[in-house]
Amino acid sequence: MTDPALLHALELALAAAPGDTVLRGRYAALLNDAGRPADALAQAQQVLGQAPDDRAALAAAAAAAAALGDDARATAYRRLLDATGNPAAPTAPAQPAPPVPAPPTGDAPVGFDWFQAEADVADVEPVALPATGEEGLPPDDLIETPSVRLADVGGMKDVKQRLEAAFLAPMRNPELRKMYGKSLRGGLLLYGPPGCGKTFLARAVAGELGAGFMSIGLADVLDKWFGVSEQRLHELFEMARRNAPTVVFIDEIDAMGQRRTQLESSPMRAVVNQLLTELDGVNAANEGVFVLAASNAPWDVDPALKRPGRLDRLMLVLPPDEEARDTIVRTHLRDRPVGRVDVGRVVKRTDGFSGADLAYVCELAAEAALHASIASGKPRPIENGDLDGALRQVTPSTVAWFSVARNVVLFANEGRQYDDLLAYMRRARLA
Repeated sequence: MTDPALLHALELALAAAPGDTVLRGRYAALLNDAGRPADALAQAQQVLGQAPDDRAALAAAAAAAAALGDDARATAYRRLLDATGNPAAPTAPAQPAPPVPAPPTGDAPVGFDWFQAEADVADVEPVALPATGEEGLPPDDLIETPSVRLADVGGMKDVKQRLEAAFLAPMRNPELRKMYGKSLRGGLLLYGPPGCGKTFLARAVAGELGAGFMSIGLADVLDKWFGVSEQRLHELFEMARRNAPTVVFIDEIDAMGQRRTQLESSPMRAVVNQLLTELDGVNAANEGVFVLAASNAPWDVDPALKRPGRLDRLMLVLPPDEEARDTIVRTHLRDRPVGRVDVGRVVKRTDGFSGADLAYVCELAAEAALHASIASGKPRPIENGDLDGALRQVTPSTVAWFSVARNVVLFANEGRQYDDLLAYMRRARLA
């Protein structure tokens, strides 16, 4: 039985060198020995896609197909293996061999069955590869230049002060940074209830630094082919390094960087391992690359991602305060016909509402005014009554999140990393 530690070591090596066909062929053979023929076949097929005559991969594929009960495929792989081997000493055939059709172009080994080979790949569909720029990397137009600044973020004074002290001030003062040995690299994990402006805040940080901004989600990385997801992630970080200074924003990092103890899927474990490698900058310096991540469930993020040197700072982004709520409501009413509306009264009644909740309140109020205008045949502006009716329909979406967070801060606050959240919840009598 293959040692699981050896398999894990090979997984890490392949994450670092996904194009190493020799290593992947060895990995496929060990997967067969470990009783995992389906995984072995997938690995062998990936090698054969790059090197169709790789004998180790052909042998592993034949053994895996046989173990899976696919005798036809196993026979086809054995034929290909025999066809690519060294010719044996000539022997007199018992009877004449059937004629083998000649290949359309090029030369083929004697005895190669082209009809069987064509049947084996008849159901294979072509895969469209993503567009790439120079050196096989993604095009640099994935990086944008945000125009927003922290001044455009309403309220959140505590968050802004912490960002300024821990992240922004050292970047704006190169002489002091050099004096104190502060590196131009770092990571920050923004967490809190959904809809409270974590993404907008990340854009504002990039704008404040005058840096490029690149947003990465699981859909930008994940691929069904083994090794491709890790390669995509590596290419995205390479693009950020080439265009430094760059803020790399990883949204919903609890999906891409989930605890490996909760993962049964080897491909997803490999993605987490690759992300750890990129954050460390083992293969390339991350100087000038600032990684900001956002999560609604930071307790589901792999602890290795939160250790010093990676996403080593956790910053709580709470529901908007009164000043922020006032800004949000006025922003969403700004381009709509508004009558005599008491925004202050709306602000007072929406404590605990997220920014998304407030936007929805304004949307419902505008919808009510629209229906009233259609019914009367005369346009009328949004009024206090419309906002009151909207508030009666909307429940703060943060309630469910704080219910889950309460259990975490009370019973699973390892290392006291959620003390800020616990303090807020006690002040708000939520814990």
